[in-house]
Amino acid sequence: MDLSILYRGPLASCDYDCGYCPFAKRRDSPETLRADRAALERFVAWVAAQTEDRISVLFTPWGEALTRSWYRRALVGLSCLDHVGEAAIQTNLSSRTGWTTGADLDSLALWCTYHPDQVPYERFLGRCFELRDGGVRFSVGIVGVPEHLAAARRLRADLPEDVYLWVNAAEGRTYTDAEAEPWSELDPLFPVSRFPHPSQGHACRAGESVISVNGDGEVYRCHFVSRTDPTERLGNLYDGSYRDALRPRLCPLTQCDCHIGYVHMPELGLHNTFAGGVLSRIPAGAPVLRSAAVAGTRPR
Repeated sequence: MDLSILYRGPLASCDYDCGYCPFAKRRDSPETLRADRAALERFVAWVAAQTEDRISVLFTPWGEALTRSWYRRALVGLSCLDHVGEAAIQTNLSSRTGWTTGADLDSLALWCTYHPDQVPYERFLGRCFELRDGGVRFSVGIVGVPEHLAAARRLRADLPEDVYLWVNAAEGRTYTDAEAEPWSELDPLFPVSRFPHPSQGHACRAGESVISVNGDGEVYRCHFVSRTDPTERLGNLYDGSYRDALRPRLCPLTQCDCHIGYVHMPELGLHNTFAGGVLSRIPAGAPVLRSAAVAGTRPR
């Protein structure tokens, strides 16, 4: 079996204070953190035991996970497993990057989001170069709101050309052609994000070769199809009941407006666009540069 897993445990705390996010500056209780750590360690142990399958993992925490040591250890451990394709995580890149030296850099990948009003520009850019100097695969992105355009242009100018800068359409925002043009100049794939994709009755790999898993091991087709409907539950990871439920499915939702969802719609062809980096949002053909090849390339 070739299976991609989007994992989201109990963790819901974040060190940033983004105005649009309900988890901004939220603190998890010690009990929640212990439960999250135990759930993650159980998940990693399960993946390690599935040696007959080919598995890729994307951690999509509600908050920021790389501030927690157990997520850093999980990514290093998963990346070193022969049957793991991608071991990736969504992160604001607020944490130090030295932990990546223990990972298999052919598998580890980071999906990094820049929040201009939350972090000094030089610090974020410096972390990007730390990753690149260390040979870590990563993509960088920003939300396409007008107040972020100047920062996005600066970031695109300072990042090496081989680092993909993606732009997410702001939730609920409609872009005129004139408004979309500067974002498309920064990210040629912005037109894919610009409009929600009609999805009801359309084919999707979710529920067939892509699944969403929570901290209890409960399996659903994706993060977006209702988890309150018992008919949408596919089973549990740890008792193996999910396996019999995996099959081609049509999307029940009117539309899909998130990359981690619509990237798995075959009609869009995005698995080819991001081949090798589907979960980490890294386009096919993006080079993997080791430190010896990139020395001295930092902006002055």
